[in-house]
Amino acid sequence: MSADEFDPEIERLFARSPQLPDAALFTARVEQKLQKGSHIRFLALGLAGVIGGVVAVRETMSVNLGAGDGVVAGNALGQGIRSVSFNTQSAVQTGLDQLGLANLELGSMGGMQMFWIAAGALIAVAAAGVMKLSQDM
Repeated sequence: MSADEFDPEIERLFARSPQLPDAALFTARVEQKLQKGSHIRFLALGLAGVIGGVVAVRETMSVNLGAGDGVVAGNALGQGIRSVSFNTQSAVQTGLDQLGLANLELGSMGGMQMFWIAAGALIAVAAAGVMKLSQDM
């Protein structure tokens, strides 16, 4: 067989892939793993969003724009922010009460404590992900 006949023959053989007997099972497993991964990603991103939202609300409540001697508009703005902050804090506390988490006091923790708690949680999630990944391979 010459080189001119060999190349088209190889191309024809690779153009038709053989059908394996467990192709449907393989496809189902791959789709299941893809779906499972998306659920985990959805849960992780949702949890990160909730933690970020709690931290953002907490930091927003501690903003003090109207403090000290300043212009009247600054005082009015500061008072408006304080009233919105109080209303938000009341709404969050009501939500926590309804969920049965009335005694949860994240506000008493400092910023660095919250940072280290979040960092520890992220490290634990990353370690769990590495363990899961090593088991899948």
